[in-house]
Amino acid sequence: MRYAVLGTGIVGRTIAAKLVSLGHEVVIGTRDPEATLARTEPDGYGNPPFAHWLAAHEQVRLEILADAAAWGETVVNATAGAGSLQALVDAGSQNLAGKVLIDIANPLDFSHGMPPSLNPVNTESLGEQIQRTFPETKVVKTLNTMNCQVMVEPSLVAGEHTVFVAGDDTGAKRAVTELLVSFGWPEGRAIDLGDISAARGTEMLLPIWLRLWGTLGHADFNFHIAGARVGA
Repeated sequence: MRYAVLGTGIVGRTIAAKLVSLGHEVVIGTRDPEATLARTEPDGYGNPPFAHWLAAHEQVRLEILADAAAWGETVVNATAGAGSLQALVDAGSQNLAGKVLIDIANPLDFSHGMPPSLNPVNTESLGEQIQRTFPETKVVKTLNTMNCQVMVEPSLVAGEHTVFVAGDDTGAKRAVTELLVSFGWPEGRAIDLGDISAARGTEMLLPIWLRLWGTLGHADFNFHIAGARVGA
């Protein structure tokens, strides 16, 4: 399958590399490819410049957002949450219509420093905003409650743990769950929380996730819902 991964940060890179390893074709989308490739300094988290990563992943192409979205059969939103809506507008509603859009982003608000808050929050979510802005797109919220390495390598966390899925389209959620299984998530560990409004809850897990990251000193952890009987 052809995947368009929107976002050149560590999340987008990690997802793209996993998809390629599974035999999929992948394009990464960014607003300005020349500017992206011209960066020579590590990002704010110490990750190497995107150009270094791309040179080591020759199977992946870099395109403007619109061209990437038009090419992809499925689109992954791995942009920074504060800029996700504008990035998707730039990608073009006509290029997203009818497609599954896997939304991994979180609406983290750093305007008041660390730790970040959420905007929107409580009675609204980024997932809902995306679905409302692109009504012909099948938005599925998932994988936003864990570190990107755990997203694609769930065995990094010992024992059973949980990935959440939310969206309005049952077929789209089924397709995304199948992709999660191919990533290594065991059958039955994906919990379908219902329609896209459930993104409010999964996005609101981020404040406690960030606190746990600081307390534990590493990101190889995840949430486990004990007693869940998926599909029962």
